[in-house]
Amino acid sequence: MLSELFTAFRGGDVDFISIVIQLLAYVVIIFLVLPFHEWAHAFTAMKLGDTTVKYRGRLSLNPLAHIDVIGSLCLILFGFGWAKPVPVNPRNFKNEKVGMAITAVMGPVANLVAALAGAIILCGLVTFVPNIILNNVGVYFLKFLNFYVTVNVALAVFNLIPIPPLDGSKVLFVFLPNKAVNFFYQYEQFIMMGMFVLLWTGFLSGPLSLLSGYLSDAVYFVASLPYFWV
Repeated sequence: MLSELFTAFRGGDVDFISIVIQLLAYVVIIFLVLPFHEWAHAFTAMKLGDTTVKYRGRLSLNPLAHIDVIGSLCLILFGFGWAKPVPVNPRNFKNEKVGMAITAVMGPVANLVAALAGAIILCGLVTFVPNIILNNVGVYFLKFLNFYVTVNVALAVFNLIPIPPLDGSKVLFVFLPNKAVNFFYQYEQFIMMGMFVLLWTGFLSGPLSLLSGYLSDAVYFVASLPYFWV
């Protein structure tokens, strides 16, 4: 987002309303969706046998229990970010790898659920609200919802990258021997730094944007189904 803003300033074409809309969407995601993402991890872990999450204060939708300041700033400035990871003890699961994979994948699922909710509201507005309203005040709310959906889908895709400590790595580990898993954990910080370099240089932008686009289309398709006969 920051690079787009600088480009807009240089070109003299700054749409401040669009910038405000995007900032509002980020605020909603930081204070509502990211806590929902982490709560989904905690709730799933508890259901699978790790009751310790309840006593660590993470089985909550309270934003203060989950917000990471640096992760929130990265979301606003660069379009990808994070909350405080939920500490999970895989030894409490019947199958450590499978339990961790299921717990991990529920975070991105939470983002997709949040995206679907926004898409359903957007499709409902387009279906039932007169065009004269949508073309005036309503268009800003539609832009807000569309950006909200886009960011949530992008976060789901980002978190499913199979690189630790992202959620996708826990799914990958199910299929890897313990020796390989230990290698990833040993060099986790270096691997993550390398991934950030690839993100900031734009090397991963194309594949991630392509996947996010396909997934967004799927979300909007599902969201439009309730209004199919209208």
